[in-house]
Amino acid sequence: MALSERAQSIYDQISGEGIKFGDLKKIAKEIKRDHELASELWVTGEYFPRMLATLIFDKKLLTQDFIDSIDKDIQSHNEEERDFLSDWLLANQLMKNKSTIALMLGWEDSPSRMQRRLFWYYQARLRWTGQTPPPNSEQLLDSIEQKLASEVPEVQWAMNFTAGQIGTFEPHLRARCIKIGETTGLYRDEIVAKNCTPNYLPEFIAIQAAKFDK
Repeated sequence: MALSERAQSIYDQISGEGIKFGDLKKIAKEIKRDHELASELWVTGEYFPRMLATLIFDKKLLTQDFIDSIDKDIQSHNEEERDFLSDWLLANQLMKNKSTIALMLGWEDSPSRMQRRLFWYYQARLRWTGQTPPPNSEQLLDSIEQKLASEVPEVQWAMNFTAGQIGTFEPHLRARCIKIGETTGLYRDEIVAKNCTPNYLPEFIAIQAAKFDK
């Protein structure tokens, strides 16, 4: 599919070497929102054009069918690219519209691993410092206890992160979250880079809680 003149111009700017995420954000800030342009960039199948597209889609046009379509496309990328594409889609589009939030809330048992991951990552993001946690933490922990061990790795990470956030910011559920990590052993033997927080729940919660507990 031949690109329009404008899409080709944008594509030429971001298809060379040395492109950084910051460059994409600067271009997106100038474009603002352009669903047609985003769709053209998406069809190239390339990582950086698709990353830019996640910034300039019109969130009001992100129906379940449309998301299912780009979800299938995202699966053609490697794991790191899949995670970045889905996370940028979440942060820049899905979390900013009531209709797409409603869609995400129904993805816990989606057949799509990306959509299940986004369900859990969204729940984790609702539990940043300074926010009142939603009232569904115990129900989420019920699901995590039942499903965590059998999930695919990218969904496991988001579920585990959600348990870590609950354990950090809801002290009355902290022991339960720590026990999940001890029982599953998930990430216990993970090698963590210096100055990075480990994913193993007992360690994650201890480090994070020490930062935020008063």
